[in-house]
Amino acid sequence: MNKLKILNDPIYGFITIPNSLIFDLIQHKYFQRLRRITQMGMSYLVYPGAHHTRFHHAIGCVNLMQKAVNILRFKGVTISKDEEDALYVAILLHDIGHGPFSHAMEHSIVNNVSHEEISLLLMKKLNQEFNSNLTLAIQIFKGEYHRKFMCQLISSQLDIDRLDYLRRDSFYTGVAEGNVNSERLITMLNVVDEELVVEEKGIYSVEKFLIARRFMYWQVYLHKTGLAAEQLLIRVLKRAKELANRSIELNASKPLSYFLCNEISHSNFSDSTLNIFSQLDDYDVVSAMKEWQNHDDFVLSNLCKMIINRDLLKVKIKSKPFKGSTLDKHLNNLTSVHGISQEEASYFVFKGEVSNQAYGIKGKNINILYKSGKIEDIVKASDHLNLKPLSKPITKYYICYPKEKL
Repeated sequence: MNKLKILNDPIYGFITIPNSLIFDLIQHKYFQRLRRITQMGMSYLVYPGAHHTRFHHAIGCVNLMQKAVNILRFKGVTISKDEEDALYVAILLHDIGHGPFSHAMEHSIVNNVSHEEISLLLMKKLNQEFNSNLTLAIQIFKGEYHRKFMCQLISSQLDIDRLDYLRRDSFYTGVAEGNVNSERLITMLNVVDEELVVEEKGIYSVEKFLIARRFMYWQVYLHKTGLAAEQLLIRVLKRAKELANRSIELNASKPLSYFLCNEISHSNFSDSTLNIFSQLDDYDVVSAMKEWQNHDDFVLSNLCKMIINRDLLKVKIKSKPFKGSTLDKHLNNLTSVHGISQEEASYFVFKGEVSNQAYGIKGKNINILYKSGKIEDIVKASDHLNLKPLSKPITKYYICYPKEKL
């Protein structure tokens, strides 16, 4: 079987699968599931084109990693064949643990088990199947490999993951402000003392990257309508779990029913749980919501109708917290009109906060390498823009409530 396939990507053109191990991992059912996991969750309700999947993103990342390896080798950085393969595997599988609609599941039907932790469990399981050929990739993924720049290529403030998703999400949403020149940034990469640096010529590209990231977070990822839709989805799953715990019958697929009827946390995330998780995707949740919109439960049926028909909650967002009295007013209004309890009304009326920091000064810095050999953080190195404000977290507060009578 010819495993050196090429794939046609709308952003990079033809992508070559680098070796037979990557081909076999792509063919595996765990990875094929990513075709059914939306990259941007509920953002398609705001940006109709945002239907691309985690599968697209992972393949794009492998393509960029191939470019990074070639560039670094060209500049004299020694990367062995085993390390190269491990980098491809680590970046291919970095998102394999995402649940339906990407982030919604982490806050609803699984108790604080992050997608990174599930990715690691799936990688360990695949390692058993692939004769321990993923051991080095797992080490790099966990950030434990002694060559730090390899870990930084997988996870840092200028990693391959971000270089692909910003460009890809910008393309599929049509938000041009988020478009970054990922190839230019990769071309400017170098390694000093086993740490990743960007050559001086790449300063402006890094500035553009950080500004694009800020734009994409406030304009796309934290868009108030998308935010409200994701919160509704989290509440759909929470309500369904609550009803399942009361032994109220709910029509759902076997994988989704399992997570609704069982309390899943770190302590009991067993191999059988992992196997069931690997069968769970967006389609399970969408088909369940189509069923549940006709359920007898007032809360569940109305929440599902809102998402299915895109008749979402009204959202107000501002830079200062909302007063409790504002929330109480909407809660009381809902309870009196529909005769429901305060607890039930709280599924439709709630407040929260979101924050974003485009660049964190502490920890995983983006370092600029000057021709003199001097290395400096991008915030200090930037002479074109004042990047300091981008390193400060910005918090916004929101309140959601029904537009009118449900």
